[in-house]
Parts: sequence; structure tokens; C-alpha cells
Amino acid sequence: MRKMKEIKAGTMNVRKFMEDKVHDIREAVGDGLAINALSGGVDSSVVTSLGHLALGKRLKTYFIDNGIMRENEPKQVAAAFKKIGIPVEVVDASKAFFSALKGLTDPEEKREAITQTFYKKIFGKLVVKSKAKYLLQGTILTDVDETVAGIKRQHNVFEQFGIDPQKAFGYKILEPLIELRKDGVRKVGHALGLPESMFGRIPFPGPALAARVIGEVTPAKIALVKKATAITEAALKDVKAFQYLAILHEDRVTGMRNNKRVFGNQIEIRCWDSLDARTATPTRLPFDVLEGIAAKITKTIPEVVSVTYNITTKPTSTIEAI
Repeated sequence: MRKMKEIKAGTMNVRKFMEDKVHDIREAVGDGLAINALSGGVDSSVVTSLGHLALGKRLKTYFIDNGIMRENEPKQVAAAFKKIGIPVEVVDASKAFFSALKGLTDPEEKREAITQTFYKKIFGKLVVKSKAKYLLQGTILTDVDETVAGIKRQHNVFEQFGIDPQKAFGYKILEPLIELRKDGVRKVGHALGLPESMFGRIPFPGPALAARVIGEVTPAKIALVKKATAITEAALKDVKAFQYLAILHEDRVTGMRNNKRVFGNQIEIRCWDSLDARTATPTRLPFDVLEGIAAKITKTIPEVVSVTYNITTKPTSTIEAI
């Protein structure tokens, strides 16, 4: 297993890093074509911009609408990149992902189902369609670390498991950001001239909202956690935190509606202070802020009767739920 070297954000020469990676991408792809998937997250946004700088029209960018993204994410991300001159084709693949996730409750099985659906079923077809031989993706060093350590299998890590993407999926994968952590990726995004709304976004998991549904992932559960996510992100958008999110628990809890006992859903809010996601501390949010989030969620989403806040550090907790 090859040990990855780290380029630290505090000492990196951003311009040289960009020049080196543009050269590497051009050398690998040659006169051919490359494709990449844009999720709108920090890593995918930066790698999309870097790839476009290197290849221009020879990079085909897709947004895979897997049905488990945040509210209106596909349209918003495609429109934002169109403004900066990068065309994005949105591919509706929600049925394929929900079908793959049906009946699964184990976190690693869910992650593997998303991986196989994304890389083999969806992108396999796009590779054939585009005639590209390379996939450009935004894997970072923390993804590799967590996978190797057995904390969680990140959907975009293959080499560390002895998986050859060329043999498994029919194309090669280029990972220009793999020596960086999140703070380094943000510096590259800034140097590329991306708006802060792109490179400064809070992190979002590769498995999307499937990482925030404990138990089986269904369209109904995703619809619920989408609403809770929108409320949470709106309430905390001005908080100087590394990440904040809403999680839908599997167990039903006792609550009250119209003076009657009901069994409803429980949402857990998490908000983190962290530098690179390897360790994290819960943000000490004002209690009235938490009360406001709880009140809005329970009022707006009738199925939810309880809202909690996670106060456990990473470790032993993790930033995402699965």
C-alpha cells in the first residue's frame, strides 16, 4: 500500500501546485478526453475548475442527480458553473440509486452500493458515450486516511483496496487533489478565482444525504432529511463552523401532536469546529439558536417530534452519521 505524501496548506506554493497539476492532467490525457462528476462540494468544484483550466472543452462535466442531494442542488450548481464558463450536463439517475439502496441498512453496504452504482452503472455508460478514457475526481488525503484506518470506506478510494479502476470500471482515474486536505483545497479554489460561495462551502459527503439517514434509504426519508437540512443550513449559515448537518434517526420516539401521543421521527443536529476533519469539536452554539432550529423543524416537518444536538467530539463520534 503506497503511503501518500501530504502537501500542507500552511507551506504549499499554490501557484506551483496548480501549474504542476495542470501539466500532469494534460500529460495523462494527451489528445484524448476526460470526464468528471460535479457535486457542488468544495473538492469536486475545485477539481472541475482545475480540470477545465487544463483541458478546456476536452473535459466533459456531469452532475449526477442521484436523488439524494440537497434541495434544488442540481439546478443551482449547474447554473453557478455556467456563470463562470463551465458547461455542466445534469444526468437524472435517482431511480438507479434508490433501487441499489433498497433494503440496505448496514452503513458499509450502503456506501458500496452507491460506489458501484456511480462508477460502474452510471459513469460506465457516460464513458462509452463520451469516449473518454479518464475520470477526474476530487479525492483528498482525508478520504484516503479514513478508508485505510477502517473508520469508513470513502466511495472514491480504490487503490488502497487493491482495486484497479481500469479493470473494474473501464477507465483510469486522475486525482490531482489527493495530497491535500480541505484547507489546502480551499486555497487552490481561491487561487483559481472561484467565488467564495464555491470554495468556502461547508463539506458535503460523497454519499450525499444517504450518509445522514440511519437505516434504509428511501425517497420519503430523503425528502424529510432534505427539509431538515435546509432549515439547519439556513439557521447556521453565519456561524463560523467547519460543518453543520441534520441526521435522520431510524428509531421512532414518543412525542405529542394535538394533545395526543404519537410516535414520530428524531432529527439530530451536528455542528463542528475542525481544521481538516481528522478531529472535530462540537461548536458551542447559543441555546436560543438550537431552540429556534428545533422549533422550526418540528413545526415545518410534522413527522418529526424530537430534535437533539450532538455534543461528542471526534473521536469517538464522526462528523457524518454513517
